[in-house]
Amino acid sequence: MPKKLVKTPHVMSDLTDINQELEPLKALADRELASIYGLTGMVYTPYIDEYMQVSIKKAAILACLKNQGYLPLSEVEIITAELDCLHKRARSNAVFEYKGNEYKRRFSPLKLSKSGKNVQKWAKFWLLQLPNGKVDPNWERQVREIWPAYFLIRTINM
Repeated sequence: MPKKLVKTPHVMSDLTDINQELEPLKALADRELASIYGLTGMVYTPYIDEYMQVSIKKAAILACLKNQGYLPLSEVEIITAELDCLHKRARSNAVFEYKGNEYKRRFSPLKLSKSGKNVQKWAKFWLLQLPNGKVDPNWERQVREIWPAYFLIRTINM
């Protein structure tokens, strides 16, 4: 009989621990990103990679705490779910009005083929647009915090 994987529930102290782990990594990743700006080709980015991995762990802890009822769903998650339900077939960069605000549907490559030429899976998310047509940076920061894996491209392993 195969063993079932049992996920251990997270507690609020897990969130504090992961936030403390993220702080120094964010500074290193930002500095590394600034140093590679404008470079082309394959660039080795160990700090950005480590920061993304810890961000993914944090997102898993947040999701677990929300599922257990310790934390409420954020406004971003609630509005995203409602927009996904209302506009299932929205194309990239399509703009829809919802409760007096405009939201833009965005797609990002999530999984690439082994050759890296074809996208196997797309990440879909909504961005809040400001009246001047630009994306609200606070909303985008929350999207990146809730779903960091959407901004990490992986090749498919066969």
